[in-house]
Amino acid sequence: MENINIRQIVVQGIFVVIGLLLLIRLFFMQVMDTSYVAMARNNAVREISSYPSRGLIYDRNDTLLVNNEPVYDLMIIPNQVQPFDTLKLCNLLGVTIADFYENYDHLPTLKGYSPYKPQTLFKQIPAETYARVQEYLYQFPGFYPQIRTVRIYHTGVAGHILGYIGEANQQQIDTSSYYRMGDYVGISGIERYYEKALRGERGVKYMMIDVHGTEVGKFADSQYDREAIAGQNLQLTLDMELQAYCEQIMANKKGSIVAIEPTTGEILAMVSSPYYDPRLLTGPLRGKAMAELSQDPLKPLFNRALSAYYPPGSIFKPIMALIALQEGVSTPNTYFPCYGAYKLGLLRVKCHHHAQCYSVQTALEHSCNAYFCHLFKICVEQNKYDNLEAGLRDWKRYLSTFNLGIPMITDVPGPSRGYIPGPERYDRMYGKKYWKANSIISLGIGQGEMGMTPLQMAHSMAIIANRGKFYYPHVTKPLVGDKDNPYIVQHKVPIEERHFLPVIEGMRRVVTTGTARLKGVGGLDICGKTGTAQNPHGKDHSLFAAFAPMNNPKIAVAVIIENAGWGYKIAAPIASLVINKYLNRETGGSLRGLEYKMMRLTLMYRPRIDAPSLEKPKEKVEEVSDDDIRSQFFD
Repeated sequence: MENINIRQIVVQGIFVVIGLLLLIRLFFMQVMDTSYVAMARNNAVREISSYPSRGLIYDRNDTLLVNNEPVYDLMIIPNQVQPFDTLKLCNLLGVTIADFYENYDHLPTLKGYSPYKPQTLFKQIPAETYARVQEYLYQFPGFYPQIRTVRIYHTGVAGHILGYIGEANQQQIDTSSYYRMGDYVGISGIERYYEKALRGERGVKYMMIDVHGTEVGKFADSQYDREAIAGQNLQLTLDMELQAYCEQIMANKKGSIVAIEPTTGEILAMVSSPYYDPRLLTGPLRGKAMAELSQDPLKPLFNRALSAYYPPGSIFKPIMALIALQEGVSTPNTYFPCYGAYKLGLLRVKCHHHAQCYSVQTALEHSCNAYFCHLFKICVEQNKYDNLEAGLRDWKRYLSTFNLGIPMITDVPGPSRGYIPGPERYDRMYGKKYWKANSIISLGIGQGEMGMTPLQMAHSMAIIANRGKFYYPHVTKPLVGDKDNPYIVQHKVPIEERHFLPVIEGMRRVVTTGTARLKGVGGLDICGKTGTAQNPHGKDHSLFAAFAPMNNPKIAVAVIIENAGWGYKIAAPIASLVINKYLNRETGGSLRGLEYKMMRLTLMYRPRIDAPSLEKPKEKVEEVSDDDIRSQFFD
């Protein structure tokens, strides 16, 4: 037997083991571990995001309001850049060399920057500019285009409703698997509320590139590509003719108009004044326009229709009457005396001179403060309650069914809850058990600590018009296949339908023989309620809420004009014009003269900011006196 060389076997075994280890490692690198494949592929394949077309927006009559226009971002992969003619590239782009280096030097400061990954050098290059650049792009290794779309607004109205889009912020990028740096997202309005439906789904394509970074063909016959899915189109409930009319009539006034279709809850018009042109917040002028709008002391970006709280004043009285009737503490023919004020001890709540009110109809007709103070007191002090706190909570519960004092369910983003005080508020103000019904008696006439938004005011009128039934107010028709849409479900307040009849009759009398006594509205059959909201910061606000026609309501409207005084002077005539515009489309007869005066009435001065120029001079607006309006429109 030959002697076995132990040392030789050991050495050979070591080499065999090392070889096996290398083979196993190579197997894992090439087959199991895809990171090396990806690293190699990145040197030959470029991944390009394919951005979907954002959904289009139409009004209720199928008029296109918002669509898209293609633009290009110039992308750069820093480590692939080779020496190039900077001046030529700048000339092609139409920018200065200083602008170029400012953008280029800023790239490393961006979060997530990597010299091996695409970075955005210039954004929103117009198609005509890109056409010049494209022909010479091969001369600039490391540069390539990324197509996007920007919003094009075909209307200058409804800015607060349509909203606008902007770049996703870092928080949105960190909390979402969808957004990346430079992506656009809805910032306000329905662009924000319906962001997920409008944005669609991003696609991707892979392109082969050569050593100069030039695309030379598709990778793997596009089998790994994914087509972008366009966003869903939206149809608004807005009547854009009415919306434009309301904005025109609100020019040079602060306040809001909201119009709702009672039978569906569809918002027909929603105006917050001062307003802004949505065309300002898109394209290259967006930054400058946003700065001017943000710094405007009149706050045109603030949506008063949703977020401004106003004491409703006397337009709250129909709701107070309904609660009292439902609770059984009064009947349609209940009588309370009024001798110029609600009086109890030293307490005085003044009332204007009018005939005695022997029914809820006449109390609404004359807007008697004493009558509704009595109703509030007996409501919250009923024997069925152990204490006043329980009575106030029950009263507040009724109001919550009208969507008052709670977050309003609507598809226009923004806080809209108003404020209805509870016992806790008065415990803090007066001390626990140191307040009585008379301490808070002004709540019965819509004053005191109560606050409502214009949307809530219009929604309340829609509920009364519809005899207690309602849909949540919304500005968009249901999306296809959306079975869980909350805006197609009917709700009802806990008040019997029979109690609405005397209240509606009283509101009809307001317009025919009461505090409004509107002329020139024959055939419209308007039911309404005037209001004058006390304002500690200046002249009272003018309010009017109404619906029409009485027995087949097609529109409910709330109008508030800040610092305009009595409700019958300004808000009531404006509301009647809005109702007439929607129902009849044309303005004729004595309403034509009133329309002329209301359009030119100015209660504030401001420089206008319009698209596309941002430097238009201030317009001169004719001033109209209260006496002139009164003689034109009132008996």
